[in-house]
Amino acid sequence: MATEEVNKPPSLPPYPEMIMKALDGLNEPNGSNKSAISRYIESTYGELPEGHTTLLNHHLNKMKDSGELVFLKNNYMKPDASAPPKRGRGRPPKAKEPLPPGTVLSPPRPRGRPPKDPNAPPKSPKAKPSGGSGRPRGRPKKIPRTAAPPPPSTLSAPSTPRGRGRPPKVKPQLTEVSVEI
Repeated sequence: MATEEVNKPPSLPPYPEMIMKALDGLNEPNGSNKSAISRYIESTYGELPEGHTTLLNHHLNKMKDSGELVFLKNNYMKPDASAPPKRGRGRPPKAKEPLPPGTVLSPPRPRGRPPKDPNAPPKSPKAKPSGGSGRPRGRPKKIPRTAAPPPPSTLSAPSTPRGRGRPPKVKPQLTEVSVEI
C-alpha cells in the first residue's frame, strides 16, 4: 500500500483529482500557486492527513513531470489543449522507414571490440603512413656527445666526487702584511 492511502481518511478522493478540482475551482488565468491549491483543498475537504504538504508537493511534481500540469512562474496550470505535447530531452530519434515484406533482419552486431581469433595468422607489421611532416612522433632520442671533455677547472678542486648538499664556503687564506716604518 502507498503512504497516501494509509494516512488519508477514506472519504478523501485521490490527490491528483483534488488538485485538478482545486485548479478548476480557483480558475485563475495565470495558474495557481502551491499555497492557494493547498488552502482550497483544506477549505473544501476539511480534515486532511498530517503529511498533507508533503503529499501535495509529491503529487504536484509527479503531475508536472508527466505533463498533466504545466509549471510556469511558480504557478501550476492545466496544459493548453492546442499546445504541442511535451517532448523529452535531447534529439528525437530518426523516423525508421518501413521494410518491404519478406526481408529478414540479421541480428545486430554486439557492442565493443570483437574478440581476437586464436586461429588467425599473425599480422605482418605494416609501414604506418606518416603524419605529413616527416618527423617521428614524440620526444627525440638523446644523442651522446662525442666532443672533447670539458677543460679542468682553475680552482683547486679535489679529484674525489662531491658530497651531498651545498659545499662549505671556502675562506681565503689570510697573509700577514708587514708594515715597514
